Amino acid sequence: MPIEYILGLISFFTSIIAGVIGFGGGTLLIAILPLFLSPGLIIPIHGITQLASNSSRMVFSLNDVRWTLLPKFLIGSFIGVIIFGFLLSNISTEYVPIGIGLYIILNLWNKRFSKFITKYENYYFIGLLQTGLGLIVGATGPLSLTVLTKELHSKDEIIATSSMFMTISHLAKIPVFMAIGVSLSGHFSLLIFMVFGSVLGSFIGTKLRLASDNEKLILVLKILLSLLAVKMLVTAIAF
Repeated sequence: MPIEYILGLISFFTSIIAGVIGFGGGTLLIAILPLFLSPGLIIPIHGITQLASNSSRMVFSLNDVRWTLLPKFLIGSFIGVIIFGFLLSNISTEYVPIGIGLYIILNLWNKRFSKFITKYENYYFIGLLQTGLGLIVGATGPLSLTVLTKELHSKDEIIATSSMFMTISHLAKIPVFMAIGVSLSGHFSLLIFMVFGSVLGSFIGTKLRLASDNEKLILVLKILLSLLAVKMLVTAIAF
């Protein structure tokens, strides 16, 4: 089977996962891509595919997006791109996953920490970290998803708003990668299949989510975020 079909199908299924629970599809996809693509193609193709997945998921849930949070996150993202864009080749990211992992676990399950950190949490800072760190490390989407899960009480608002944030974060990568000379010429056919698979997966995933139980899915979301955080910690400490 041609690689375009294989990666198109993989993008479809990983996008369904993200459409239902709000994250995880992109992490799974980037773990699979090295089996099919050269190292130089993985990050830009993953970024464009995830841009399609997140933006389509947002479009399919427009009524649930908390648009009032957009300006703060957008301003923070702009600052994050400037700061981390300059640091792209000079920053050590060895311990970043440990910080993200601890933040997620404590914020979701420790009431004292959650109450304390709420005083300092704002979407300017979340935008700066999520979009800025997204240029150099993976799995930054859970940063905003953790805060949204704590503040919002509707699974659909949480996932739709997180999709908006991730769309901004992935859009911000395009000018940065263009500036450092990343080229995708000759891979448009692959991108078309993967983007189509992502959009179709978002559509089906959104339909499945809308039919699911609100409280149960939010609990599942918290548990899966916690497992992801534990994986970050174990991986960073072990290696």
